Amino acid sequence: MARLRVLGVDPGSVTMGLGVIDFERGAAQFVHLESLSLKSAGSFTARLGAIFGAVDEVIAQYEPDEFAIEQIFMYRSPESSLKLAQARGAAIAAAVRRGLPVHEYMPAVVKQAVVGTGRADKLQVQHMVKRLLSLQVNPPADGADAAAVALCHCYRRTSLAGVLSEAPGTEKTAMQLLAQSRYRRRSR
Repeated sequence: MARLRVLGVDPGSVTMGLGVIDFERGAAQFVHLESLSLKSAGSFTARLGAIFGAVDEVIAQYEPDEFAIEQIFMYRSPESSLKLAQARGAAIAAAVRRGLPVHEYMPAVVKQAVVGTGRADKLQVQHMVKRLLSLQVNPPADGADAAAVALCHCYRRTSLAGVLSEAPGTEKTAMQLLAQSRYRRRSR
């Protein structure tokens, strides 16, 4: 499989993580990581514009092949969930505008793929991202989460590519659903 460059996003309306990695022959390589504070952008709607602009800029600069983002999960507050959904929408809109395929993963699936348990905390994710990408210093927490989303996508994509290549004539979507359902059962 040729090199795959993935932009991973850990969405947020106050702080957003962006991580770009290259993945080739089962090995991941660090390209770009950042934890972007959006507080200085001002109002909530201005922060949504900043999210769109930041994602668009990273796509233009690093030219990823694919885009991966965490799916929304329910907070205790419906208002927080709505804000997170809008932040995700702004990031996704930037990716779609640039023609990137968008892939979404639940936080527990990302943690399972990178740490080995769906209940890992932020420090465990940070530590594993540092090790998997051979970083010299600890990455910022939100940047590490974004890189974890990108890593999760690469692991899922390459394992699914192996399943699909061994089953010619089988519909791609049927195989994807089968692989996802088996993965979900194991990660509980």
